Amino acid sequence: MSTLYQQDYNLWIEKTIKLIQEKNFNAVDWENLTEELDSLGKSDKRELRNRLIVLLEHLLKLAYWDSERENNQRGWRTTIREQRRQIKVLLDDSPSLKPFLKGILAECYLIAREEVIEKTGLLSSVFPMESPFIADNTLNSDYFGQN
Repeated sequence: MSTLYQQDYNLWIEKTIKLIQEKNFNAVDWENLTEELDSLGKSDKRELRNRLIVLLEHLLKLAYWDSERENNQRGWRTTIREQRRQIKVLLDDSPSLKPFLKGILAECYLIAREEVIEKTGLLSSVFPMESPFIADNTLNSDYFGQN
């Protein structure tokens, strides 16, 4: 089975599922299966982190980039809605990620802040060092963080 894992990933998955369904546990490629399960968990966390950063970037632009707001707010709001929708899907599928999201909010804010400073050319002093967005507001579909 471990050779199959290297040669045909999809077929390996199908056979692994079948072996587990048949309770043929001795034939399961446990090493690669464990690695794949670990990778799945990390993948959801990585996606959640990336979506949160994009969401925060656009909230920051909407709240602080005054000179571009009039021309770009529709696109920023669309991105905010889409990121919220995708984050909701992730959290609905894996509610245990909610504490993880709250735990990474400050870190993601700092990354988003740096990205927005670079993309906008605005002075870093324009953006607060600590997130003005709390987790509940950040995911609230009616909240857009404008001053």
